[in-house]
Amino acid sequence: MRQLPSLNTLRVFEEVARHRSFSQAAQGLNVTQGAVSRQIKQLEDYLGVALFVRTPQGLSLTEAGSNLKPHLAEAFDHMERALLAVRVPNLRQRLRVLAPPTWATRWLSPHLRAFCQRYPDISLSVTNQASHDSAAEIDCHIRFGLCASTHCASQLLVMERHIAVASPELFNGDQAPDLREFPLLHILHDGKRLKVWENWLAAMGREDIDAGQGLEFSTLDQVIHTALAGGGLAVIDRQMIEKELANGSLLPITPIEVIGPYGYWLDVANDKQGLSKVKLFTDWLSLVSNP
Repeated sequence: MRQLPSLNTLRVFEEVARHRSFSQAAQGLNVTQGAVSRQIKQLEDYLGVALFVRTPQGLSLTEAGSNLKPHLAEAFDHMERALLAVRVPNLRQRLRVLAPPTWATRWLSPHLRAFCQRYPDISLSVTNQASHDSAAEIDCHIRFGLCASTHCASQLLVMERHIAVASPELFNGDQAPDLREFPLLHILHDGKRLKVWENWLAAMGREDIDAGQGLEFSTLDQVIHTALAGGGLAVIDRQMIEKELANGSLLPITPIEVIGPYGYWLDVANDKQGLSKVKLFTDWLSLVSNP
């Protein structure tokens, strides 16, 4: 079995070497500059040599990097020719992804344009429900939960980062709303309230607030929209409300942030792991979820 770095890592190197710029490579790959830097660092650690050096004129290849660049480009050319030789013309593969509705809407959707541009032959089907008839057709399952699944290949994509937020209209100038004066908004998961308020109040050391009072909703989007309308206070994963935090339609009540215990997991059934469309999607998803 060949002991090689991941194809993603090698592609990142080729892109940086071509542009002589981390930022331009990140833009071309539609990932953050930090993600590109980490991939290059992993490759340099694997090789035991530096591949790039910063000079007053900008980023330059080291001797090792200059030696690697043409060989890697030639290898990618060989792979492309080999694939084109056996590929059925105009073949489109359908990739079926099961994902939580709010995560799919607020996190996945903004990234999909980049994925579709990079892999135009993969047709994505994203759903939030799997019937008994279609469950076997699901290629990738994005799952909200506490731990990895033991029945398939399972990896953590990202942990939740909870903050308490409210509409600006509930603030009195710079003074945050009193937790005792407004309803607490709760999200249900599998028919039970998630204990996000309990965890956040414990982190705040607030024992004077009844975490059980307030309103409950079946989806996170309902909680978000209620908070936007000034209907109460909410503890929400900040990664789901980046747009609202950026435009000021939701404001943090305090800087306190609670990590986990829930996160989003990528589960792939054992019989799906060898599919090229699944490998391309999972590698891409791992890269963009760890910027």
